[in-house]
Amino acid sequence: MTVGRLLPTKQVEKPWGQDRLPPPFSAPVGKRIGEIWFEPPPEMPELLVKYLFTSENLSVQVHPSDDQAPRGSRGKEECWLVLSAKAGARLAVGFKAAVTADQMRAAALDGSIEGLLEWHHVAPGDFIYLKAGTVHAIGAGLSLIEVQQNSDITYRLYDYGRPRELHLDAGIAVAEGRVHDPKLRRHIAGHGEIALVEGPYFRLDRLDGSPSAAALSRYGSRAVLVIPIDEPVSVDDVRIEPGECGLAGSLGAVRFDLAGRALIAQPV
Repeated sequence: MTVGRLLPTKQVEKPWGQDRLPPPFSAPVGKRIGEIWFEPPPEMPELLVKYLFTSENLSVQVHPSDDQAPRGSRGKEECWLVLSAKAGARLAVGFKAAVTADQMRAAALDGSIEGLLEWHHVAPGDFIYLKAGTVHAIGAGLSLIEVQQNSDITYRLYDYGRPRELHLDAGIAVAEGRVHDPKLRRHIAGHGEIALVEGPYFRLDRLDGSPSAAALSRYGSRAVLVIPIDEPVSVDDVRIEPGECGLAGSLGAVRFDLAGRALIAQPV
């Protein structure tokens, strides 16, 4: 039986992070926090939930699929929900037009790959799903929630001259030089229940108040991760605040604030 509980939190310093985080978070003095991770519980090792906070562009990067990942490792498919965005903030997903592996390599080496990517101005409520092999970059001035396969395999193709290792051979071997499918990008309304992802690796819903009968049926009696957005929830008498992530034995075991929104995730 899965007992409801908070997941341990890990703050991760990044050169592109922020030294002043939006509420309810705070960064230690002198630290630039780029990510806040919630450690996956043993009952659900497949998924990882993060918050990301950017003050500079992240590297141009790509992740392998399960089949392409090193033996014994998972690949990485992921999705982003934008929480806040400064004026002009952008995300890059896929290319403006198809490119070959040789063109991608040359552009990564001379820095022109940034101009080949399809950049999208974003706003709170924008949602993007990235399949493995999608070349992408997160721009400056953003706060977002990322739900992903639990994998730390990232191949950097270009890093704006920062002194970090690049992975051109491995990255280009798995990268798809194509346009991102527009069906995988959308803007969601500020309120209302909405199914965001349904496979192949996980399902994800944004709830508004208590879940509908349809959501309860889809999630069934299996464990879920719950990420409150603006009001706390409770699981087995454990209070989970916005900015935290909790584990529940089932969606039906979560008690929601009727005025609050939350994300719910589960492997499929």
